[in-house]
Amino acid sequence: MIDQDVIATATPMPILVAPQAILRQKTRLVRPEDTAELREAIPRMFAAMYKAPGIGLAAPQVGLGLRFAIVDVADKDEARNPMVLINPDIIAETETMSIREEGCLSLPNQYAEVARPESVRVRYQDLEGKRHEIEVDGLLATCIQHEIDHLEGILFVDHLSALKRNMIMRRLAKEQRLKH
Repeated sequence: MIDQDVIATATPMPILVAPQAILRQKTRLVRPEDTAELREAIPRMFAAMYKAPGIGLAAPQVGLGLRFAIVDVADKDEARNPMVLINPDIIAETETMSIREEGCLSLPNQYAEVARPESVRVRYQDLEGKRHEIEVDGLLATCIQHEIDHLEGILFVDHLSALKRNMIMRRLAKEQRLKH
């Protein structure tokens, strides 16, 4: 379990915005020798995600080329439920699709409806290296699929038509220019 006090005092990591190159790269598996780096990065990632605010953040979004992500889909009025997914893989998915509006901390203020499998079975490790397998649906399933996509160098806009994707990326570029 991630200590909320550690998260509360952690300095948020900067979140990279597309078209940063690392967002398009496949990550490498986390190895035991990466544990110290993860223990340092994870509270800072949660701090960044909660501050944004967001419900998921993958390592590439903070400049790390490692296969791990964090998620917490708890509502504002619910107790936090932080999850760390190390080396996650989707091992089964339903044929039934679910359409949800998605956004991304690396594509600020950009949203689109994305169709994904309604339910998935995910295998991952926790910070202690213990293996887990969970079956998830709803918002959590969407969020985990979105974060695993990041680990493969895929952004949510890649699930859209070229026309919609180009529109969103142009709008993002324009907003970023106006911001700086």
